[in-house]
Amino acid sequence: MAWPAMPLPRSSLPPSTPTSSSSPLQRLSTFKSSSTATTTTTATATSPLDSFASDPIFSAFLSPDFSSTTFSSAALSSGSPASTAEKLENAIRLLESQLRSEVLSRHDELLSQLSSLQHADHTLATVRSAVSSLQSSLRRVRSELSDPLKSIQTQTVQLSNLHRTTELLQHSIRALRLSKKLRDLISSSAGDPDKLDLAKAAQLHCEILTLHDEYDLRGVDVVDEELAWVRETGDKLRREAMKVLSRGMEGLNQAEVGTGLQVFYNLGELRTTVEQMIEKYKSVGLKSVSAALDMKAISASAGGGGGFGPGGIRGSGTPQIGGGAKAREALWQRMAGCMDKLHSVLVAVWHLQRVLSKKRDPFTHVLLLDVVIQVCWIGILRGILRGCGCSMSFLRDQEGDAMLTDRVWEAIVKAFANQMKSVFTASSFVKEIFTMGYPKLFSMIENLLERISRDTDVKGVLPAISSEGKDKMIAAVEIFQTAFLALCLGRLSDLVNSIFPVSSRGSVPSKEQISRIISRIQEEIEAVQLDGRLTLLVLREIGKVLLLLAQRAEYQISTGPEARQVSGPATPAQLRNFALCQHLQEIHARVSSMITGLPAIAADVLSPSLGAIYGVACDSITSLFQAMLDRLESCILQIHEQKFGTLGLDAAMDNNASSYMEELQKCILHFRSDFLSRLLPSTNTTNTGAENICTRLVRRMASRVLIFFIRHASLVRPLSESGKLRMARDMAELELAVGQSLFPVEQLGAPYRALRAFRPLIFLDTSQLAASPLLQDLPPSIILHHLYTRGPDELQSPLQRNKLTPLQYSLWLDSQGEDQIWKGIKATLDDYASRVRARGDKEFSPVYPLMIQLGSSLTENAPASQKH
Repeated sequence: MAWPAMPLPRSSLPPSTPTSSSSPLQRLSTFKSSSTATTTTTATATSPLDSFASDPIFSAFLSPDFSSTTFSSAALSSGSPASTAEKLENAIRLLESQLRSEVLSRHDELLSQLSSLQHADHTLATVRSAVSSLQSSLRRVRSELSDPLKSIQTQTVQLSNLHRTTELLQHSIRALRLSKKLRDLISSSAGDPDKLDLAKAAQLHCEILTLHDEYDLRGVDVVDEELAWVRETGDKLRREAMKVLSRGMEGLNQAEVGTGLQVFYNLGELRTTVEQMIEKYKSVGLKSVSAALDMKAISASAGGGGGFGPGGIRGSGTPQIGGGAKAREALWQRMAGCMDKLHSVLVAVWHLQRVLSKKRDPFTHVLLLDVVIQVCWIGILRGILRGCGCSMSFLRDQEGDAMLTDRVWEAIVKAFANQMKSVFTASSFVKEIFTMGYPKLFSMIENLLERISRDTDVKGVLPAISSEGKDKMIAAVEIFQTAFLALCLGRLSDLVNSIFPVSSRGSVPSKEQISRIISRIQEEIEAVQLDGRLTLLVLREIGKVLLLLAQRAEYQISTGPEARQVSGPATPAQLRNFALCQHLQEIHARVSSMITGLPAIAADVLSPSLGAIYGVACDSITSLFQAMLDRLESCILQIHEQKFGTLGLDAAMDNNASSYMEELQKCILHFRSDFLSRLLPSTNTTNTGAENICTRLVRRMASRVLIFFIRHASLVRPLSESGKLRMARDMAELELAVGQSLFPVEQLGAPYRALRAFRPLIFLDTSQLAASPLLQDLPPSIILHHLYTRGPDELQSPLQRNKLTPLQYSLWLDSQGEDQIWKGIKATLDDYASRVRARGDKEFSPVYPLMIQLGSSLTENAPASQKH
């Protein structure tokens, strides 16, 4: 079978460029010389092997990742493996023939390569001989240098040993000399131990031990013998220094504490010693807290026999019958002792901290506090930049170790809080005592905090307790504070519920019941008045009770026609309202007087509750007062039915009052006898100067009556000279009736002055009005309305111009200010001027320019109270 000619893959490569393929066919081209490259390329271009690259079978053999296993598997699975094998054999023969041709064509080049290999082998033999000679020379040099090196090493070791021995002798001699100094120092004060310089002895002791440990003097017999005495002396120094330190802590002597601390600093044991002292005082504080609330110990100290005899403690923490009073007294005594112990502990720790913050080592100038406490200096600088006032106040809130007092106080507060929670849940007896006696318990804690703050208040030194620390101690007893406030609220609420039951309507409490509530409130305030903070808390609970009282009282108020009638005597419903009003007035006045001496914030706390009491008291009688005032106003409105313009002289000189005034006087007397006398039982009530609800309402009603009368008296038109006399007599009767039966008129202020000014005003000549000082005491609208009576009939008043009834016009006047009233009056004056001008008259009534002048000037100068 003939195979087509196939070109070789390397025919496409340049003849002088090595191919990267690893196939044998491609590697054959590397043996060709450059002189025959062109010829070979031309020959192979037509070689049958060139077709291998494009053959689907043989091209796989040219791939770098050829796998014989994969090719064999593909050939076996193709269905004609015999044909494939035959093709491969033919290809092998073809390649062998091509390879033989290549070898023959490159014969000369291969021979030259072989001669090059022989030359390289000869050169290698020469190099090998030279290396052997060099190695022989190195062995000779090594043998010549080894003996001096050994000699140098031996002498170096000898010199090192000599140096070490010399240093050991020097340090041993120094240690012995220091030990001799220590012996001399101790022997010099053998007769009087107080003369021993503990700090110097401790310094010598520390130097000796430092030399021994640093330079490893162990094994030197004389040093070891001396070291045993040195260690024994160190123990004595520690005992003496601890005595001095303890004595200084107990007596708060800075010199002794400083001496003791200096000794332990010299011994290198300052931090450890201070830690031991802190733990000691902390333990004392924790034990005192635990012992203060030990009910078995309390029972034993109260004579209870340790809980086995009468008066002992039961399993629940409650004393047996007969032992409650003694156990209570013993509990308070132990709490007082605990507070004293906590005070002494914290002051002692603060004293230690104070000395540490001031004491510096005289040689190194190291602050002893820095040795004991690892302070964050970045935090210190940050505190300085914040502008702290004292030298150490910025240490408290920085990173690093906590201050000594903070550590002790935090442990004490934590133990105290846990103990308080424990007895609150486990001992009903202690819970009851501390709940009912919370003011006393709080006072103890507050006194403790105040004593500590006072005794540790030194300029330039941190106080023993910060404000946060105080708050934590107070928070430890908040559980009893909550129970105390709940108990206070419960006691007062029970009283309110007993006198104002929810199921009963229309019942009025007695004076004794009201007095009991007031007394109970006073007792609650007096129990805590020495502490401002606790007082405010109790006042908040009292405020809740007052709101409850106001709600219950409001439920009892009687409403409807029966409560508002004024024609007959007081009805039972009105009497109940009177009683409620008086009771609420009493509560309002008494509670207000209780907080008079307290800070202003106390009044702010109770202000909403007292306002609610005051409002309900007003609501109980306001409708009645409004009904009485409406009746009195209806009587005054009858003034417009009188003929003040046509009265004769005889009628004007009659001493009897007008019919409307007689009716007004009868109504006032009736109100006084049947209503006001019950609300104001004493005729001197209004003269006492005490402004309660009833006197305020009576004052307002009396003022309204005077102003209402003046208003409608000014509207009377026409008004003759005899009518003026009758009106003046009516005003005198009104002043007398109001002053005797309602309220002293001289205490009414502006309304009374207006009444007294209006009486002579009506008799003045029109030309005298503008300069009269009486105008200062009258509202502008009263003067202008009165001037209508002096003008012609065509000068209509707003009442006439708008065709209103006196009542309608009066209601409009109540809703307007003086400026709006003047606008209405000015409109009538403009109408009058228009009529005059329309008739062609050249003169106005003398009243017109006067009203224009007075209206403009009086409204500009009128007080704000008159304008609105």
